[in-house]
Amino acid sequence: FDQVDYTSMKFLNDTTTGAAVEIIGPVVASQGGKQAVEVAATSLRVVGTCPPDTYPLAKKRHSIEYLRSLAHLRPRTNTIAAVARVRSALAYAMHTFFQQHGFLYLQTPIITASDCEGAGEMFRVTSLDMDQLSQLPLQKTNDDNNVTDQIDYSQDFFGKPAYLTVSGQLSAETYACALGDVYTFGPTFRAENSQTTRHLAEFQMLEPEMAFADLETAMNNAEAMLKFTVQYVLDNCQEDLQFF
Repeated sequence: FDQVDYTSMKFLNDTTTGAAVEIIGPVVASQGGKQAVEVAATSLRVVGTCPPDTYPLAKKRHSIEYLRSLAHLRPRTNTIAAVARVRSALAYAMHTFFQQHGFLYLQTPIITASDCEGAGEMFRVTSLDMDQLSQLPLQKTNDDNNVTDQIDYSQDFFGKPAYLTVSGQLSAETYACALGDVYTFGPTFRAENSQTTRHLAEFQMLEPEMAFADLETAMNNAEAMLKFTVQYVLDNCQEDLQFF
């Protein structure tokens, strides 16, 4: 900072980890060994300060478990930022592949009354106050003289039991029979009681449906999509792949 003006110098004490700064200066060859270029600052302004005594991200490697507890800050780390960029590229490549091959993109319901072929345990969606169990509406017997111990979902928001979707397949099949090749790509939810890295409560699922297709057609489509997607990431995310 030998050439930084006096106005900039007063900001130096506020340039702590996590602060947002505006720096002006030429990009020059780096004198250090960890990067090829650096900025020779001639002007410095702190846009937003960050108290160093309370900022929870130190300049060191943090575990993924720790970063999960800092949802508002974890995108600032190299790991989460790289994951976000690659995930964005993957989603773009998948959409591009299906759009280029004549598929129609569907937005299937997230809240549904169907169990979609028993694809997984489902999360219940309700507007009834489950904190006031004594106030829940109960079904009446056929003669209306007594009530049962079953909740009367006809008085719920949708008038019937509703769930977070486990798959958009049923909707996609309906549209495929009318419009031809279609695909869905959206959030799906599974309520399996298994705390492993192979079981997710929420994830994005890609589901193509093709009318008049046999098993070989489906396999060829899946293989071509994977090759296109992987190639796109290799071509556009090399820095992040090298980091991984």
